[in-house]
Amino acid sequence: MNAAAHFANHAVSTRFADLPAAAINSVKVYVLDSLGVGIAGSSVEGGAELLRIAAGWGEPTVAVWGRMASLSASAAAFLNAWQMHNQEYDCLHEGAVVHAMATVLPAALAAAELRGGISGTELITAIAVGVDIAAGLGLAAQSGFRFFRPATAGGFGAVAAAGRLLGLDRAALEAAFAWQLAQVSGTMQAHSEGSPILPVQVAFNARAALQSCELATLSFAPARSVFEGPYGYLALFEGAFVLEPVLDSLGRIWRITEFSHKPFPAGRATHGGIEGVMALQAEHGFSAADVDRIEILAPPLIERLVGRPPLAEAGATYARLCMAYAVAKVLQNGSLDLADFRGQALADPVTHALAARVMTRSDGSSAPNALAPQSLTVHLRSGTTLSWRCETMLANPARPLTRDQHLAKFNRCLDFAADSLNPDTGQRLVDSVNRLDELEDVRVLGTLAAARV
Repeated sequence: MNAAAHFANHAVSTRFADLPAAAINSVKVYVLDSLGVGIAGSSVEGGAELLRIAAGWGEPTVAVWGRMASLSASAAAFLNAWQMHNQEYDCLHEGAVVHAMATVLPAALAAAELRGGISGTELITAIAVGVDIAAGLGLAAQSGFRFFRPATAGGFGAVAAAGRLLGLDRAALEAAFAWQLAQVSGTMQAHSEGSPILPVQVAFNARAALQSCELATLSFAPARSVFEGPYGYLALFEGAFVLEPVLDSLGRIWRITEFSHKPFPAGRATHGGIEGVMALQAEHGFSAADVDRIEILAPPLIERLVGRPPLAEAGATYARLCMAYAVAKVLQNGSLDLADFRGQALADPVTHALAARVMTRSDGSSAPNALAPQSLTVHLRSGTTLSWRCETMLANPARPLTRDQHLAKFNRCLDFAADSLNPDTGQRLVDSVNRLDELEDVRVLGTLAAARV
């Protein structure tokens, strides 16, 4: 079988009973985290304009998280996916460098709305297989990425999850992967410039996933070597790749159990520097005024993704992907919050003066997709030098957040909903996700996540 057939077989033949308890629990954890992050993303600048445009894409049937609004299924998948990734606060598979839930969950819940009567066990299974495929494509890549992998690989995972929930058989799902290849999009140019179009690329691929599933019901003969062909996804979008170990792992390794939270609302590549400053401040008690300069040494990907200079006029997306800005805010405030990327906080001259003292350098390692280890050295004006190093970043599966930390993040996200939520929304979502495997119809999640006065 070709890779598309392997992926399609995994997506349609996996049963809920095949999932280990760890995978089921991880799906629940990251569904709740993702809904919270997506609700907070509803109030990010530009959302009202995107909502206005997306409202013209069909009859409203699916709720937009954090808003008193509904859109067509594909439009809702688009906007909810944008909201999930627009703050760089969504979970990811670090080894794959894929924020798979940002495409998989919005597409899966939109598909559940379209079909109706989708149980919690079916949603859990669909998310698990969708994440396997999205993360698997990232793990297969052996080159530094030229395209924005959370969008491109994420879209194929969304096809798998949505296609399963829409009742596609293996042949139709293979065809849906081919249709997705025809639509896959998203380069690293927006990332390199810190453009707010970056999370829109995730949204495009989530929307395309639903369209690919619908188009797969037509009689068009699909491309076969969607992933491994000479002009297939991996060769064109990733370059060097090794796919066999990923295919061999299907049904044995559940990638959702390998996911990391984002404990801070900034690019994951900044998190070593953020944690390092917090740890050293807690231990040694220095203030921002005591700091002469800070040096961060990390794998080449870190320098490439977040080693950019701080620019006061660049905007929130740029700042979220700037190590110097994130570290400066932590020096000032002792932590990093969603509010640090909004309004006057972005242009604070004290922040930018501090950020100018932060330097991120490559450690020269050869691993193109590595996010760790990261080392941080703080040079104080007194002449004292303080050092910190992590081999594994906080909220990696090897260093997971506690349940209380997970819930604190979720509840803080609800404070940033664009429209008023019911006072009990948070607890009802927590309760519903806790018993997700008992729900008879998962449409309740979208209803709860939508704002209601």
